[in-house]
Amino acid sequence: MTSKLRLFDSGSIGQLEWPETPDGSYAKQYLLPLLRQPVETFVPNLSTALHVLQLNDKVLPVTVNETEYDNSYVCSPYTHYVSYAKQELYLLNSRPTELALRGLLNVMGWLLKGSGFNRAVHVNNWLLSTNLYPELSDEEMEDAVRFLLRSFPQHTLIFRSLNRTTNASMMEAMEKMGFRMVPSRQVYLLKPSDDAWMNAKARWLLKRDYGLLNKHGYEAIGPEELTDADMPRLADLYRALYLDKYSYHNPQFGTNFFKLAWKKGLLELHALRHKPTGRLDAVLGFFCRNGVMTTPIFGYDTSLPQELGLYRMLSSVLIGIARTNGHLLHESSGAAQFKRNRGAVADIEYSAVYDRHLPFRRRSGWMLLHKTLNGIGIPLMKKYKF
Repeated sequence: MTSKLRLFDSGSIGQLEWPETPDGSYAKQYLLPLLRQPVETFVPNLSTALHVLQLNDKVLPVTVNETEYDNSYVCSPYTHYVSYAKQELYLLNSRPTELALRGLLNVMGWLLKGSGFNRAVHVNNWLLSTNLYPELSDEEMEDAVRFLLRSFPQHTLIFRSLNRTTNASMMEAMEKMGFRMVPSRQVYLLKPSDDAWMNAKARWLLKRDYGLLNKHGYEAIGPEELTDADMPRLADLYRALYLDKYSYHNPQFGTNFFKLAWKKGLLELHALRHKPTGRLDAVLGFFCRNGVMTTPIFGYDTSLPQELGLYRMLSSVLIGIARTNGHLLHESSGAAQFKRNRGAVADIEYSAVYDRHLPFRRRSGWMLLHKTLNGIGIPLMKKYKF
């Protein structure tokens, strides 16, 4: 049976009959504000043309880009594989290796720009560090790919955030269709409700981490205890960790995004409040889909003494929530040893890339990247555990 497929943009979105399902309601609350105002209103370092793909009873955000080489990595493959990668070379703790790879990235960057690397359509792109996928049949996937290739015949088609643990059947189907799997990063997964995932040491560490809340006078509060006036502070806490400490190539979610996410329930926001002062010193925000939970919002006041252990407290609260709801927790990348010590297991994340319809010059960048990252990138990720 042929799938029902339509593509909407800001001018035609009023014609979409949003599915009366939990995912359909969520998509409507999330995507309509981003279509009615420029995406930059909510994420200042993002420039993209946002569309919505109706696929039977599902709706998927689709972002379309041409160049935008300074974009956040969630819409810019160049930023992800070149600009961001350069910033993370220090993690290797090897000056000779860092210099060699920086030179390689400089050359690759020049070649990738020459191939029109950022002329891409990202499917199911929620503008977050990790995209979670609805259940898609092989037929739906094939129909959607054919439809999008007809709609954007000059663009590379990309599905981000795929890994063998949560997306094995989807990746297998896409590989049969001719997608190339390009490694993007090493991520960490944990199911705290399953005792098999956490040994005695991991459980002890988690208990110790959670005990820091009482020791330092903190309490965890949920979205019902937050107010509109808290949103600028939460945005600052996210900025302190994800932008100031890590990279401004991450999505720069501002106060407007936090207000939207909190009011519409797009992300479930929790915070750590210092009881003696009433000050909010840490924040996390998560969402769940098909038994998987991920946390695109995570931050704390980095100006406070590291001995407080705000990161450890916040992580223990997050793991506690995941244990309660029984979900598989997708912990994204970073803080590898910390996550491993608490039971998380590593998996390689990929971007599924379809470019077979494009001329050789346009395919050359992805061909080079595919070969380089599978040959050099994955062994480095596994060796240095980042």
